[in-house]
Amino acid sequence: MRKNNQLLVLTHLSQLIDFVTVIGGFIVPFIIWMTNKNEVDGMDEHGRAILNFRISMFLYLLLCIPMILFFGLGILGFVVIGIFYLIFPIINAIRASNEEEPNYPLSIQFL
Repeated sequence: MRKNNQLLVLTHLSQLIDFVTVIGGFIVPFIIWMTNKNEVDGMDEHGRAILNFRISMFLYLLLCIPMILFFGLGILGFVVIGIFYLIFPIINAIRASNEEEPNYPLSIQFL
């Protein structure tokens, strides 16, 4: 396996594509992870963390929809999740460049 911190950083930052497209922030990291998980040292761990984060945030977004209708708290949930979508990929890109393990809070371990 080869070490490629730049690709790990790019994989984390590629999640920000969601602010331009709707689903590109899931598809691009998924493709990078699938094509490089056996070739780049740490890619499997970082890729799994990213996908677990993305799937968890999607489920939380789905939970916010009925909360808008019943409690009005769903809008606050959308704002908080939007902030998570912006901040945590950047934080984990910095962690990847420093060769640290990824840490996405509130992530459910699916993979």
